[in-house]
Amino acid sequence: MERNPVIVVSFPADSEARSLLYRELGESSRLVFLKDLGDIESRRSALESADVLLSFILGREIPSPELLFLKNLKLFQSLLAGVDALPFPFMPKQAILCSNAGAWADPLAEHALAMALALGKNLLPLHAKLARGEFDNSRESLWFRKASAAIVGFGGIGKAVARLFRSLGMEIRAVNTTGQTLEPVDWVGTLNLLEEAVRDAHVVVLSLPLTRRTRGMIGKKQLEWMREDAILVNVARGALIQEEALYEHLKANPSFRAGIDTWWIEPATHGEFQVHFPFFRLENFLGSPHNSNLVNGIFPVALQAAVDNVCRFLAGEPPLGIVDPADYMED
Repeated sequence: MERNPVIVVSFPADSEARSLLYRELGESSRLVFLKDLGDIESRRSALESADVLLSFILGREIPSPELLFLKNLKLFQSLLAGVDALPFPFMPKQAILCSNAGAWADPLAEHALAMALALGKNLLPLHAKLARGEFDNSRESLWFRKASAAIVGFGGIGKAVARLFRSLGMEIRAVNTTGQTLEPVDWVGTLNLLEEAVRDAHVVVLSLPLTRRTRGMIGKKQLEWMREDAILVNVARGALIQEEALYEHLKANPSFRAGIDTWWIEPATHGEFQVHFPFFRLENFLGSPHNSNLVNGIFPVALQAAVDNVCRFLAGEPPLGIVDPADYMED
């Protein structure tokens, strides 16, 4: 670029975030904070001049019609790992779109482990019995050492989950797009081999993006592939699983357990939280309010990862986490 690139920051950056952005990008770029601009003409001018757009939750930051102002945008960089909520029909066709893959991986992996342990050790139902005055110490729990874990989606999050599970002595089966990985695993394959991956696995973790191909990928048939006493944990997107199929499977198979952190209808995407089946009446179900990434100190880590990717792009290197809109848009 002949001039210093214009980087528009659309999320409400606090002083700490601004300090990081100026330190990493300020010398070679012109930073524009959209929240500092009060009128539509100033916003339009900023968006029209933008070479890079750095966003957190785009739908809350820029109305879809204003995205049409991004006529010269070269890179869209999300702070989020999942980009399925982007308004793809309005996204500039000429721009490279990047997720923040792996930036939130460590706390997500801890949450997946916590859910698996709580379910595998039967903590909720045994706690409820104690509260009723029942001292039931006869129920066996899962011994995670030598148990197997199928991690469906072996990107940054899946690899972080695998490292924690390996520390327990678990066998790791990885599912990714290539069927190859440099991580130490016991088995690796693609989604075409999903049945082989999940069959007989003690724990199945979903940590892959929600795309046209993966939406609803876990239904009645896939649940029946799994062990009768398997533990299914979803820290990715709710719509990967067919809601009714999961409820009916849990209801019919009390030894099967599920931990859900991401939901089919959530406030961030739908304006409300809603489930269509009484999951919370089941003893073999554990839910959390999509807070697996919410830990003290994680936002600067995620922002740094996004900024590093912007720096790669500005230095002429291929950015990481490129997403293809065709994977997300309906025909």
